[in-house]
Amino acid sequence: MWLKNITLLNFKNYTDADLQFSDTVNVFTGNNGSGKTNMLDAIHYLCLCKSYFNPIDGQQIKTGQEIFMIQGDFDRNHKNEKISCGVKRNQKKQFKRNKKEYDKLADHIGLFPVVMVSPYDVNLIMEGSEERRKFIDNVISQTDAHYLDQLITYNKVLINRNALLKQIAITKRYDPTLLEILDEQLIVNGNKIFATRKSFMNEFIPLFNQYYTYLTENKEIVELNYQSQLNDAAFNELLKKSVEKDRVLERTTTGIHKDELAFVISGMPLKKFGSQGQQKSFLIALKIAQYAYLAKNKGFKPLLLLDDIFDKLDDNRVQKLMQMVSHHDFGQIFITDTGKERVKSIFERIEVDVTLFEVEEGQIKNA
Repeated sequence: MWLKNITLLNFKNYTDADLQFSDTVNVFTGNNGSGKTNMLDAIHYLCLCKSYFNPIDGQQIKTGQEIFMIQGDFDRNHKNEKISCGVKRNQKKQFKRNKKEYDKLADHIGLFPVVMVSPYDVNLIMEGSEERRKFIDNVISQTDAHYLDQLITYNKVLINRNALLKQIAITKRYDPTLLEILDEQLIVNGNKIFATRKSFMNEFIPLFNQYYTYLTENKEIVELNYQSQLNDAAFNELLKKSVEKDRVLERTTTGIHKDELAFVISGMPLKKFGSQGQQKSFLIALKIAQYAYLAKNKGFKPLLLLDDIFDKLDDNRVQKLMQMVSHHDFGQIFITDTGKERVKSIFERIEVDVTLFEVEEGQIKNA
């Protein structure tokens, strides 16, 4: 699978753009703020129906305009697929595949898998556990259509259970039957999600270890640990034991919405004890493992988007990374960087041809 072209209208800082891509390596160079990252985000939109950086669709519309549009042609299994997205201010977004609008956007997820590596990913390390759960959910959702439905249902039931706990606290009336009904719904979906996450991590962790070892030449010991309350006890038992605590706190304190992904280096938390270079290597290995997992489970190669990838990596790790992703195991790649000469030098050293685009204030030309 690869993206043959893209057309933008009033997307972020682009008034319009119309580009043709190579099926191998495509590089956007230009100063910070010129629009390089916005181009990658437009590609992400076509693949996953949303921005990588901002969940509010209306905020992607160019200032002073009322609508944005993105359109692209994919080659998928040697068949052309035309994907288009349109957003008008204060209106529902439209998403079409071959001119036919989707009944629900979830049907699009996983058809055109994509992996983005960005400086924004540092939130996976620095922010709370919700960011790391989202990472797990994003990867699984691109390979398992049922998982997304289970997750949506679980979160709806969780909201209802929390609302009931608040109502009990206000009215002082406690009917255990109502809580038991919600518990049963939570348990059914929670157990399925837990089993899927556990199976995913069993496959994902060895991939992560493989790529981190390659990038760092085995100089550092790192761990990726999936932590869940359901590892230690059955979900129904956890809910029974926590019911009094839940009533006091007016929220559900046990379940898969408390799962965590622990990042460890030399036995210590990466957040506190990893250097910027080590953290970036960890995140890149995480995302390349995501790529490998998707490629294996989808049966074809996802798109790989590398935003500002060379910052905070030493020359050796940069070269090893580019050698790896330019190898035949990887498909179409999009890269942004501020230095055109640096990019040309890197790919000349590893003898890989690239298609270069220069970006300047929302305007793009072939370099």
